[in-house]
Amino acid sequence: MTTPNPQLDAQGRLKHFLTIDGLSRELLIEILDQAEGFLGVAQQAVKKVPLCRGKVVANLFFETSTRTRTTFELAAKRLSADVLNLNISTSSTAKGETLLDTLRNLEAMHVDMFVVRHAESGTAHFMAAHAAPHVSIVNAGDGRHAHPTQAMLDMLTIRRHKPDFDQLSVAIVGDILHSRVARSQMLALRTLGVPDVRIIAPRTLLPTRVEEAFGVRAYHDLSEGVRDADVVIMLRIQRERMNSALLPSEHEYFQLFGLTEERLSTARPDAIVMHPGPINRGVEMDSQVADGRRSVILEQVTNGIAVRMAVMSMCLGNQHLGSQSQEEATHA
Repeated sequence: MTTPNPQLDAQGRLKHFLTIDGLSRELLIEILDQAEGFLGVAQQAVKKVPLCRGKVVANLFFETSTRTRTTFELAAKRLSADVLNLNISTSSTAKGETLLDTLRNLEAMHVDMFVVRHAESGTAHFMAAHAAPHVSIVNAGDGRHAHPTQAMLDMLTIRRHKPDFDQLSVAIVGDILHSRVARSQMLALRTLGVPDVRIIAPRTLLPTRVEEAFGVRAYHDLSEGVRDADVVIMLRIQRERMNSALLPSEHEYFQLFGLTEERLSTARPDAIVMHPGPINRGVEMDSQVADGRRSVILEQVTNGIAVRMAVMSMCLGNQHLGSQSQEEATHA
């Protein structure tokens, strides 16, 4: 017997957004289509739509973040939801309150959605398993596990430049081993039908059996790995790992795996360059590439708001539909 996907309701609609794993191509396309529709909201005189008016969204960021938290907050406000930003460093969780205590207390304040970032893998799944039936959980990054909205904003950025996923070659470069972004990107690309997904990294930064697990090809030479690629995605190297045995110095890493115009020249002439941010200039890529004509990094930020609006509106809208169906069943 197939175990139901915890992210979906009984009708197969999105209730939580925890990981790309297990979601259908059709659902990912629906998210992208919804996001396309939200891109125009930023051009309006009043940058709001009333889809989530009356809903309450709580941002629970147990890890520091600026870009992700800000775009989630903007997305919720553009949907006309009320937003609660919990300062974890001064909250009761820092005084010994458990994650479940925090969840229950905020549920008692009638919060409808929790956007959660946490250093421990599986935290978003844990909260979804224990949340009240009317509450949705969106994973804003958990440990090394998943960052699904980042993957979907990347997919939207790719689709706006390269609409035929089934004809693309995509190269992901950097710390694959520790990257929740890379894991979610690989799952999304393969689910959307990209036939050629490549990962490029030092051997010490590749998970074991990653090629078999994700259906990708591994390279250890950057110029060879990006050859004829349509999309090159650079990952952020976390500086705290530079002093470990897993990585050489920043200078040595850049010499081997930093993206320069020369190395990018082996990719297709119309290839686009992406990065989830923030960029370590002179480590992952040089400024000439980051600010060059093929960079779409700032577009990713813009697209992130639209994708997060799509995910939140789908989850919160389906809450409403679900409660309607429940009421109809009760009165039948």
